[in-house]
Amino acid sequence: MGRYVIRRLLQMIPVFIGSTFLIFFMVYALGDPVAALFGDKAPDPATAARIRKDLFLDQPLWKQYLHYMGQIFKGDFGTAFNGQPVIELMASAFPVTLRLTAVAIFFEVVIGITLGVISGLRRGRSVDTTVLVLTLVVISVPTFVTGYLLQYVLGVKWHWVRPSVSEDAPLNELILPGIVLALVSLAYVTRLSRTSIAENVKADYVRTATAKGLPRRRVVTRHLLRNSLIPVVTFIGTDIGALMGGAIITERIFNIHGVGYQLYQGILRNNSPTVVGFVTILVIVFLLANLLVDLLYAVLDPRIRYA
Repeated sequence: MGRYVIRRLLQMIPVFIGSTFLIFFMVYALGDPVAALFGDKAPDPATAARIRKDLFLDQPLWKQYLHYMGQIFKGDFGTAFNGQPVIELMASAFPVTLRLTAVAIFFEVVIGITLGVISGLRRGRSVDTTVLVLTLVVISVPTFVTGYLLQYVLGVKWHWVRPSVSEDAPLNELILPGIVLALVSLAYVTRLSRTSIAENVKADYVRTATAKGLPRRRVVTRHLLRNSLIPVVTFIGTDIGALMGGAIITERIFNIHGVGYQLYQGILRNNSPTVVGFVTILVIVFLLANLLVDLLYAVLDPRIRYA
């Protein structure tokens, strides 16, 4: 297992370099940060040249990238156009989005897997049909429609929750945004769990465990569910980074100042250091989540062994 972890970590290095260079190229080569800094006003040529030199923008793109990576390893992600270090924006935004993502993953795992198991064990019955129809509806409705609808009904009309999240974003106020963020992924987890359970319930090892006289609950939890969770774990692992990066709509609806909000502001204002810095961290989150998924395979399925 140790050798496998080391090998996977080494494989992550070229992926990280390639991903960050592509992001850096798209942001800096396809736009002009200095022009974005001045907005609609044309900058003085001498001032623009001085700013380009200070920001290392007068160098070839590959040198800019090497300089940027060198600064990252020192813990310096640059400075936003408002003069605030990007690392400070991250310190305030990432904890909020991590809490929001944790709430979303909780509902995604608990509700999604539970509905999937119930539906898979009752394949072809009315419960199964109802779950499939509901998940299809959830997948079909855009997140911004669901978000605004739940915000209006539960927050404005019935006053069950706050329509918008306060600045410190306490956990209790993130429940509704977490549900909105998790809904589409929850539907996919339900369908994945349902399909995997329905396929494995007819497997030989399940029939053998049942023939031994084991209680049905133990057969389902210790044998059937454990072997059916591999595709679900794969999806959830890759979904962690997607939820953090894709929370732009949810955070905009509920006025949450997290990663999605900062990315939206950075893209809107063409704030290149902010966009590149935040996306770089999201790349690391994706890579670590995929590594965690691979390690969980051996826990869920004892037949899987790593050299």
